Amino acid sequence: MTDTPTRAGFVALIGEPNAGKSTLTNRMVGAKVSIVTHKVQTTRTRIRGVALDGPAQIVFVDTPGLFRPRRRLDRAMVAAAWGGAADADIVVLLIEAHRGLTDGTQAIIDALHERVAPGQKVALAINKIDRVKAETLLALSAQLNAAYPFAQTFMISAEKGHGVDDLRHWLAQELPEGPWLYPEDQIADLPLRMIAAEMTREKLTLRLHEELPYQLTVETEAWQERKDGSVRIDQVVYVARDGHKGIVLGHRGETIKAVSTAARQEIAAFLDRPVHLFLQVKVRENWQEDAERYAEMGLEFRDGNQ
Repeated sequence: MTDTPTRAGFVALIGEPNAGKSTLTNRMVGAKVSIVTHKVQTTRTRIRGVALDGPAQIVFVDTPGLFRPRRRLDRAMVAAAWGGAADADIVVLLIEAHRGLTDGTQAIIDALHERVAPGQKVALAINKIDRVKAETLLALSAQLNAAYPFAQTFMISAEKGHGVDDLRHWLAQELPEGPWLYPEDQIADLPLRMIAAEMTREKLTLRLHEELPYQLTVETEAWQERKDGSVRIDQVVYVARDGHKGIVLGHRGETIKAVSTAARQEIAAFLDRPVHLFLQVKVRENWQEDAERYAEMGLEFRDGNQ
């Protein structure tokens, strides 16, 4: 061991839906801890991924995308995102280079002026830089830094890894000195049951395209460790209506079988051991108004327009 002091702290990734927060979290951690799809609002909870950079341990809080909430679930997701930012040592605003300064991003910047605590640093990460020309990037960076006094600006591609190391090194140096918050080999603080459920939800989201974008959730009901080293996982897919159940099952059960196979393979790779996955589909009409479902997702059940 060297005499270099250890550092540790929380970094919240915020931004509009689909800005690349989950992709960046997974890239930083070096493993898949946050689900990634082409759909907006797929991250529902504050997923923490743990990355190491020299003597520093960086705990990334991958928040749900910030957007104008309409439903109770929307309000809970937005509250979780701002809660993650408030609790963090450093906030990173992620925006998409090709979309520029959108109304949504402007609303987030306006909120940052009010919500950032004294001394809390906010960095800007312009993502998907391979989609625009250099002069466009420079103009966008100048425009954004005129709108908010960012501590540092980074040009990155979370998907391809460009600029990610520079961002991670900077974050590591800016975190407060102190002991690590998690064991060295831990990459996420979500329970394995929830990570497995999120992996299955990702496969469903990808498979079903636009048919059931946000009308379902997945919960791990049982987790049985077996003597041969494998694990049996029983999960329930909750849908809002009877008609949705048929869509999830598919013709002769083909859709749910394909989802189960893809999810089982990914969970097994993540756990590095054999997995026996069993899925059921149940109708729970008002699950988006059910406090218990919110608790299972790690969200706060909020009334009214909170």
